[in-house]
Amino acid sequence: MKPAKSINLRKKILNVPDFPKKGIVFRDISPLLLDPQYFDEAIKKMLGKIKKLKIDVILGIDSRGFLFGPVLARELKVGFIPVRKVNKLLPGKILEEKYKLEYGEDGVKIHADSLKPEQRVLIVDDLVATGGTALATAKLVEKAGCHVAALLFLTELCYLSPRKALKNYKTISIIKFK
Repeated sequence: MKPAKSINLRKKILNVPDFPKKGIVFRDISPLLLDPQYFDEAIKKMLGKIKKLKIDVILGIDSRGFLFGPVLARELKVGFIPVRKVNKLLPGKILEEKYKLEYGEDGVKIHADSLKPEQRVLIVDDLVATGGTALATAKLVEKAGCHVAALLFLTELCYLSPRKALKNYKTISIIKFK
C-alpha cells in the first residue's frame, strides 16, 4: 500500500500583496477553507499540537477563530466561547479587555458568565501577527480567574515577532511565515 501523500497547507494560503494597504501582504486562508482535504489536514495538525494539553474550554477570536475553534472543541468534547471584538454586539453582562493599536484602541469581550474560575483555556485564531489581540484575550481569560493552557494559530507571521508580546504563554502555530 502506498503511503498517504503529505499535504502542504502553505500551498492553500493565498498571498495578497498591498492589502489592506501598501506594503502589507494579506494571508488569505479562503482557499484552504474551500478544500475539505486541506481543512481536515489543518484541523488534524492543530489537534496533534494540543492533544497532550489539559483543556476545559476553547475561546475562538473574532472572526476566523470561529472557524477553527468549534471544530477543535467538538473533537476534544469541550465547550466553545466566541471572543468578540469590542465594536460587535454582545448582549448581557460582559468582561472586556482593551489594547492599543498603532493608531487607536481596540478590545475583546466575552459573556461574563461563560468562563468558570480555574478552567484551562485554549485560545484559537487563524493567524497571529503582532500578538495584540491574542494577548488581550489571554488577559481577559486571566481576569476571569482562569488559566491560559495555550494559544493556537494556523499561521504565524514570525517577521512581526508576535512571540515577544506572548512570551508568557505557550504559543503554537502550524504554518510559520519567516
